[in-house]
Amino acid sequence: MQRESVTLSIKNSTSYTYLKGDLIIPDTPIGIIVFVHGSGSSKSSHRNQLVSDNLNENNIATLLFDLLSKEEQDSDMQLENANIKIPGAILNKFNITLLSKRLSMATEWIMDHPRIGNLQIGYFASSTGGAPALIVATKYQIRSIVIRSGRTDLVDDRFLDQIVSPCLFITGSKEKALINISKQTMKKLRKVKEKELIIIQNASHLLEEEGSMKEVVELATRWIIRHFK
Repeated sequence: MQRESVTLSIKNSTSYTYLKGDLIIPDTPIGIIVFVHGSGSSKSSHRNQLVSDNLNENNIATLLFDLLSKEEQDSDMQLENANIKIPGAILNKFNITLLSKRLSMATEWIMDHPRIGNLQIGYFASSTGGAPALIVATKYQIRSIVIRSGRTDLVDDRFLDQIVSPCLFITGSKEKALINISKQTMKKLRKVKEKELIIIQNASHLLEEEGSMKEVVELATRWIIRHFK
């Protein structure tokens, strides 16, 4: 098992933006999963770490990276703490266009990587991360997508109509709004041959209830392995 801290650099007009990530490569990987976390989360998310560890044990490489730079995260925090409302302004963590560009960059970084560039790619997304995962899946050959408690209502219908990747939606039974969002999204995925919604009983948005996250880990791992094989 190889573990390394990586830096993804983005060239701007006059400077660079640097995104930090953790790349874990088993000895004989059958594919790689890119984690697309939601608003207010990071590559250090305990829930994503649980999923990543289990995937690594099943010979699947993982890339957990921050969609936003430290400066962008600090900017969001300052605006929230100051309680400033600027007409038309969107916090970076809710900027789906920006997050989609970052996920595209990470996907292309993997494709150009000398050790993992030949691996099949999948996405594991959560919360608002579900939107960029679906949008970017229209650009690349993504083997499968798992979305936990996803805000997929933030995706324009024109993107949903282009997706062909198998999609698994997971949400807690206490989140009626998210269940409805997932069902509506699935109806609009007209070209997706395999799509499924699994509801974790007695679970909330963050799936903090006993045994809930363990069930998510097992469901996601089985789905991902099946589609990589």
